Amino acid sequence: MTANPAHRCKYLTRIDQIPQLSDRERKSLKPVAERFAFCCNDYYLSLIDWDDPDDPIRRAVIPHAQELDEWGRLDPSDEETYTVMPGLEHKYPSTGLLLVSNVCEGICRYCFRKRVFIRPQWEYLRDVPAAMAYIAGHPEITNVLLTGGDPLTLPTSTLADIVERLRRIEHVQIIRIGSRTPAFHPHRILEDATLMDMIRQHSTADKRIYVMTHFIHPRELTDVAVTAVEMLQRAGAITANQMPLIRGVNDDPATLAALLMKLAFIGDVPYYIFQCRPAVGNKAYTVPIEAGCEIVEQAKSRVSGLAKRLRYVMSHASGKIEILGKLSDRMYFRYHRAANDADSGRMLAFISNPQACWLDDYAEMIPEHPANLPYRSHGPE
Repeated sequence: MTANPAHRCKYLTRIDQIPQLSDRERKSLKPVAERFAFCCNDYYLSLIDWDDPDDPIRRAVIPHAQELDEWGRLDPSDEETYTVMPGLEHKYPSTGLLLVSNVCEGICRYCFRKRVFIRPQWEYLRDVPAAMAYIAGHPEITNVLLTGGDPLTLPTSTLADIVERLRRIEHVQIIRIGSRTPAFHPHRILEDATLMDMIRQHSTADKRIYVMTHFIHPRELTDVAVTAVEMLQRAGAITANQMPLIRGVNDDPATLAALLMKLAFIGDVPYYIFQCRPAVGNKAYTVPIEAGCEIVEQAKSRVSGLAKRLRYVMSHASGKIEILGKLSDRMYFRYHRAANDADSGRMLAFISNPQACWLDDYAEMIPEHPANLPYRSHGPE
């Protein structure tokens, strides 16, 4: 798809604004949209094949009746436990996380931070100076992730102020910006020269800005989206892609492989693929872990080189846990990052549970297995 570079997005916040939905669909989906907010724009909706009721782009943003099934938690990774002040989390020693916005260009139906839209007044950063003082007082914080919501929904002047403040803190080496904007609204990047100027100024040879894109399907990589990624790269940002594994969107090995290859081709190298978090409303979008492991491995077998670099992980309350694979009747995991340093690098072995969607669903650990013994304690990386 080639998009008009002068395009201005029209935002839709009610499902009755979508002409392609039938009256029956609007009526049946109204209770879902009332519980879990709907928001999208005409650019992203134009990517949908409305003749296909199972279209993956449609599934990513259009409400689904199964979202009302009672399942999951509002804070599935226990982010509240690691919240220092509203909008600032410090889970891993070297990483600070700032929720700088409670707005997105579109609301993904599988969002794990639905609480940002349910109770927005509590879930984002309001006291920027206090957050900067905390980070400045913790020299172990070498990288800061800006997330939300989506940081690129902020006015560029507001985002630039946050980045400039962080750049005054000597020990902050890396600034990461996590964003779905390159997929949802790439024109926002194409049409903002001041954003490019900000990146050029603050992404330097020894202190880079990383933009973590969130492409989830090959059809999102339109000509204009690829151009937006290229502009970020030319301005000096390092880009890498992370995404969740979503049922009905990218849980097909051929589809996932095509996405991985295209990302590698454009230099937006695959980084993480996340197990869909057990947030409220997410039952319809979750792939069981063992099925997901098979999908990811099949997809990786179809690609080469840089496209194989992604890790299949879950953002558990206790840390970022890599899903290694299944051998016979046993599933193996490893702490890629751990909230408790004693768990760093530790491996876990469980009896297989094909229905498991989260680590907590594995009831039978193999305590005598060497994989479950403490591995090492060596710091945050």
